[in-house]
Amino acid sequence: MNDDQRTEPSRTADERASLTGFLRYQRETLAMKCAGLTPEQLKRRAVPPSGLSLLGLVRHTAEVERSWFQVIWNGEDARGYWPGKVNGTFAEFDVDSADPDEAFAIWRAACKRSDEIVEATDSLDATVRWRDEVFTLRYILTHMIEEYARHNGHADLLRELIDGTTGE
Repeated sequence: MNDDQRTEPSRTADERASLTGFLRYQRETLAMKCAGLTPEQLKRRAVPPSGLSLLGLVRHTAEVERSWFQVIWNGEDARGYWPGKVNGTFAEFDVDSADPDEAFAIWRAACKRSDEIVEATDSLDATVRWRDEVFTLRYILTHMIEEYARHNGHADLLRELIDGTTGE
């Protein structure tokens, strides 16, 4: 994953390549929004009372990758990277003492593992039952694109607040 540029998804790819291409693009967008910032800037929170920060988004998306692909889809016993809650919020958003290098390494490894799991699945129509629901791989990929796109909107605002950088 390159931190300062993105790979445009193909405009003529089949469905699988389109979905994985857009997911990669959204991941690269998050990395781009964080590129070149100091640890303090990555930890900077949005306006109160929000505890949202770019580093918190990186840690959160690592947890989302782990949850959807390793735990739900692949049935792995993959414990949370930052389990539990701190002050009533998910621990991944508690970044005061967080190590950005560690967070990015965990996020990249989670993305890599997710890609391996997707690659090992023959069909987008394959299903998994989780609790009382059934999911296709297509649904999970689409949901992950939505998850990143939503949080990349947050990242856009956070980055502008930090140093005025705007745009894609």
